[in-house]
Amino acid sequence: MAAQPQNEVTPAQAGLLFILGKQDGVLMGEAGAALDMGPAGISGLVDRSAAARLVERRADREDGRAWRVWLTPKGRTVLAQAKTDAAQINAALTDGFTSAEIDIVARWLTSIQEKFPRSSEGVDP
Repeated sequence: MAAQPQNEVTPAQAGLLFILGKQDGVLMGEAGAALDMGPAGISGLVDRSAAARLVERRADREDGRAWRVWLTPKGRTVLAQAKTDAAQINAALTDGFTSAEIDIVARWLTSIQEKFPRSSEGVDP
């Protein structure tokens, strides 16, 4: 297993931060779907991230049963570091490969996702 980044967020927390970096205030269910997590998984992730003061959960203004997740100032700082860390990892992973080779690998990985989608009846990872 890889070492934790200096900012000490888990990969799942970094994933949540990346989602919120694109669309802050996303519904918890939408964040869970983007991360391929069920309701219990995303709820636990948001709870842990809120405890770390990376995000805050707020009731949706239109539907009081729904919750939205927002970045905190600390979350924005950690997101910036996570982006830097990801860029460094991506640079190391792609070093020595042509753009055409990287495109083939990306196409192959996408093909696997399409051919073997996660079963809605399966067990969460």
